Amino acid sequence: MGMVETVGLVLHPQRDSKVAIDTIVEWARAHGVTVLGLPDEVGRIDCSAVSVDTDTLVDRADLLVSLGGDGTMLRTMRLIAGRPTPILGVNLGKLGFLAEIDVEDLPFALSAIDSHQYTVEPRMAVRATFGEGRTVTAFNDVALVRTPGDGLSAVAISVEGHPFVRYAADAVIVATSTGSTAYSFSAGGPIVSPTVEGFLVVPAAAHSAFNRALVLSADEVVDLEVLPTSGRLAVEVDGAIGAHLSPGDRLSVTAVRAAAWVVRLGTTSFYERARRKLRVNGSAEVD
Repeated sequence: MGMVETVGLVLHPQRDSKVAIDTIVEWARAHGVTVLGLPDEVGRIDCSAVSVDTDTLVDRADLLVSLGGDGTMLRTMRLIAGRPTPILGVNLGKLGFLAEIDVEDLPFALSAIDSHQYTVEPRMAVRATFGEGRTVTAFNDVALVRTPGDGLSAVAISVEGHPFVRYAADAVIVATSTGSTAYSFSAGGPIVSPTVEGFLVVPAAAHSAFNRALVLSADEVVDLEVLPTSGRLAVEVDGAIGAHLSPGDRLSVTAVRAAAWVVRLGTTSFYERARRKLRVNGSAEVD
C-alpha cells in the first residue's frame, strides 16, 4: 500500500464510537486524506466525510476502516471482496476475532500505517452458486439451515463430482478457516489456523450415523444437494439469510483465495484471541 489518500469508513449499525471517528477524521485532516462513508452512515461520522455509494467507496478507498465487531468486519470484507484494498478492523465493545485493534490503539495504528510498519494478510472466502446462477460470498460460512418445524437439513455432499456423504442435521455448514471459530465451532468443528488454505463442511447436531466434519482443499469444489427427505432450508451467508432452498435444489461451493486483505500490526495473535474468546484452557485435570 503506497500513501493513503482516501479512507473508507464502514460503521457498526448501532454501536457508535465518536472517539474512533474523531481520531480518524483528525488524522485525515492533518494528512490531506479524504474520508468517505456510506450514505446511511455518513451523517453519524462528521461533516468532513464525503457520502458516496458502495461502488464508489470500493473503487476509491486506498484503505477501509471497519469500526464495530466481527459482523462489521465481515460486512466490510464482503463489500471489498476480490480487491486488494486493505482493511483495518477496529474493535468497539466486546472482544472479537477479526478486528486487529481496539479504539485506544488507533493513533498507534494510523502512525504505523503512515510509516509502513504493518503487514497485510489474505483471507479466504467461500463462494456459493445456486438457482439461476445466483452467487453469494461469505468470509465465515455458508450454512444450509433447517426451518423450525419443517424437517431436517438433509443434504448430499459430493466433492469434485464424487458422491461422498449424506448428512441429516439441523444445519450443514461450509466454513472458511476464519469461520472455524464461528458457527462451525459451536457445531463441534475444529479450530483452524487462519493461514490454512482450505475449508470445512460441518454438520450441526447431526442425526445421521456419520457426523464428522470434512476438511477440503481450496482447489476442490463441493456440491450440496438438498435431498427429497429434507425440509425447506435457509441459506445463511455469514449468519444472514440470503435465500431459501427446497428438495432437489443444489448449491456449488468453491474457495476464493485472498478474497480480502486485512491489516496486521502484530499486536495480538489469532491464538491469543482464540484462547480469550473461546476460553481455551483445557480440563480441570491439567490445571
